[in-house]
Order: sequence, then structure tokens, then C-alpha cells
Amino acid sequence: MVARDKGKGAGGAVNGRPGADTAGDPYVPTHGNGGYTVDSYELDIDYRVNSNRLTGKATITAVATQPLSRISLDLTGLRVAKVSVNGRRAGRYAHRSGKLHIWPAIDIADGAEFVVDVQYGGNPAPVDSAWGELGWEELTEGVIVASQPCGAATWFPCNDHPADKAHYRITVTTDSPYHVVANGRLVSRRTKASRTSWVFDQAAPMATYLATVQIGRYDVLELASTPVISRAVLPAPLMREFRSDFARQQDMMKLFTRLFGPYPFGSYTVVVTDDPLEIPLEAQGISVFGSNHVDGRRGAERLVAHELAHQWFGNSLTPASWQHIWLNEGFACYAEWLWSEESGGLSASQQVSKAYRGLSALDQDLVLSDPGPDLMFDDRLYKRGAITLHVLRLQLGDDAFFELLRTWTRQNRHGSVTTSAFIWLAASFAPDPDAIHALFAAWLDAPELPPLPRPPRQRRKGL
Repeated sequence: MVARDKGKGAGGAVNGRPGADTAGDPYVPTHGNGGYTVDSYELDIDYRVNSNRLTGKATITAVATQPLSRISLDLTGLRVAKVSVNGRRAGRYAHRSGKLHIWPAIDIADGAEFVVDVQYGGNPAPVDSAWGELGWEELTEGVIVASQPCGAATWFPCNDHPADKAHYRITVTTDSPYHVVANGRLVSRRTKASRTSWVFDQAAPMATYLATVQIGRYDVLELASTPVISRAVLPAPLMREFRSDFARQQDMMKLFTRLFGPYPFGSYTVVVTDDPLEIPLEAQGISVFGSNHVDGRRGAERLVAHELAHQWFGNSLTPASWQHIWLNEGFACYAEWLWSEESGGLSASQQVSKAYRGLSALDQDLVLSDPGPDLMFDDRLYKRGAITLHVLRLQLGDDAFFELLRTWTRQNRHGSVTTSAFIWLAASFAPDPDAIHALFAAWLDAPELPPLPRPPRQRRKGL
């Protein structure tokens, strides 16, 4: 699927087959669909926490990119009750192997807008994958949704590929003692008897894997109103430790807006679950941490920086296919090192030297520009991607390097990005573009670690 006006992405492999039930991305070969792009998802979900029972209605507005006699959506683990297209009951539909295939009563013309309504329900559960369990998951008291890269279909029917970004309106009705967080602006909150409906609107285009719902017995802590509205949602007993652990998040926000450009969304929310989590995770406008990441000693501060940086790199600028995952993780890892340098820890150069020594002792079988699905979340990708950016910084100099990052985020705001696009933009900032292309060829396209260039001798100064 290629989002309109985003250029070629993963969907180029679909080759124009009507109703194709794949996006043609070899990293997630059974996910995503061809023949259309989604404009908006309107999700209305009723969820019972105690019984883990979900009933939902999804209204999907899309535009055909070719004539369609069949539409395919991703949906797994839930049962479909009713399907209509443009207000008419579907001619027929079939739901199997994580795909909902729909034959509309009237074929859809190339370029036509169409609306699919799906009523569905069941007991949502995460899906097993090569990267662990993904999607909707029960907590001790509540819910966490962690979908990267392909778990969104565990809770709503969708075109589950990052290249197809859309607007979302998410309504969640659940038991009143629970607090709900979803993407975007909280439009309304209505309580009737023992049930509360929360309505969120995410106007900025969003990939399916970044759509989330978080439910728990949470309190709200307002953190800042400028330069970005920031808040935290967490269990009351963790408040004291949280204030210490996240005390410098506002300074991170100021640093990153200066180095990367304006924060790309309307607000930023940190959720801390009452359960421990193996790793934090990002969603659009939201980061989610486990109780184990709050210790009162800033023990997870580098992760606070990492998840915040993903709002630029990954959430606003989303990979056109999962091959380009280093554009998420390498940039977020380098943001950790920039924060370390700014806050009095190791300089970025020292972090690079430390990481390089570690990588040198490991297998040299990772190609950063195309790591393959087995290695797409390998820690070496994070570290080598960050080192690559530092080598580019040394080549360009600080002024040109950070202007490049700000240009990159501005030109591609809320869009889909590729490695080749970043390389060509970086080359335009250099007096010798060929040297930049050679740099990337060595660091991105070859498995062996290139020699680490010696940094220029200079007095340390702040960013």
C-alpha cells in the first residue's frame, strides 16, 4: 500500500492487483492490503475489563487506487457480526487467517471514495509473532495496546501497514473507575451510570501500529503547558518516584524542539502501567512505561529520552516500509546520546566510542539499510544507526547536521520516509555529496563495521 502523494512505499510490490491482501512488504508479508488508501478510521469500542469482552464498530473511509471488486482488511482473534459498504450490506464476506475479505454489492471505481462499516466483537488477545506478543493485552487491572509492527488488527479491522496513515476518532466506553488514554485530543468524556465514554480525535495522519488504547486505575498529573502540553497518567502510589524520574523530561522537550524542530503533535502523554513491562513503547503522542521504569533514581532516563524522540522519528516521520526501521530506532538512540551530552553525562562522542567497542565484539551480519525481519529490532541496529548519524554529524559539522534534521522533519512532517530520501537530503547539505553517499554506503549497506573516524579535537560545549 502506498499512501497517496507519499511516493513509492511498500505497496509498490502489489503491482495493481485488485483487492490484493498484502502490502507487498516482505518484513510483514501477510499484513497490509492493496487497492485503496484509508482516509479515516472511526472506532467505537465498548470494553468490559473484568470479562475482557470487546464489542466494536469500525467505520473506515477510504479511496480506491484501482477498480475494486473485493476489499481486504486485517483483523485477527475477533468475530465479525455484520459488514456493509457505502451503507449497503456486503454481497458477501469471508473472515479467515487474519483477513477479512469483503465483496461489495456494487464494484468500486478507481478513484472513488467508499465507506466500510464492520461490527465485530470477542475477547481480544495479543497475537504471537517473531517479535513477541503484539496488540491488545490485559494487564492486572486494565489494558495495554502495543502493536509494533503488526498488532493493530487484534482490536480493529484495518490496513495494517505503516505506509497507509489516516485520521482517527476513537470512542472507548468502559467501567467508570478506569481511566482511558487513546491517541489525540480528548474531545469528550461522558458518564452514564457505571460506564464512561471517552472520545479522542487524532487529526494528524497516523499509522495503524501507533494507534493505541490504555486503560487502568490511573490518576492524571499535569506536567507542562509550554512549549508542549504534557501530562502523565499513572497509578497514584507511583507519583512521588515519577516526579523524580521524569523531572528532566521538560528539558528534553526543549532540547529536542531546538535540535529537531517543533514538536509534531498537539500534546504529549506519558502512561505508566501498574504492571512491569519489558521495554517502554511509543504510540502517536503517547509513550508507555512499566512500573519497573519508575524507581525514584532516574534509572530509566535514557528511555525517557528515547521514547520522546520517537514522536519525531517514527510517529511523525513513519517508515514507508519496515526495511527502513533504522530511521526510527537509530535516530531515537542518537537522541539518547544527545540528551546525555546536554545533561552532563557522557558526550555523544564518548557514547559512540563505547557503543562501537561493543559492536566490534559482536557478529558482523547486520545490514542497516535492509536488516531483514529477524534483525529489525536487534540492539545492534539501534546502536549502529546512532553511530552512523554521529559520523554524518562529524562530516557535516554541527550547524549543517542539525539544520539537516530540522529540514528532514519539516519536509516530511506526518509523512512516510525512506532511507534513500534521507541520503539524498543529507548529500544536499554537503560540499562533497559523493563523500556523503560513500559514508552511507559503508555504514548502511555493508555488514562489516567501517573504521570509526577520529573526531576533531575541540573543547566540549553544549548543544
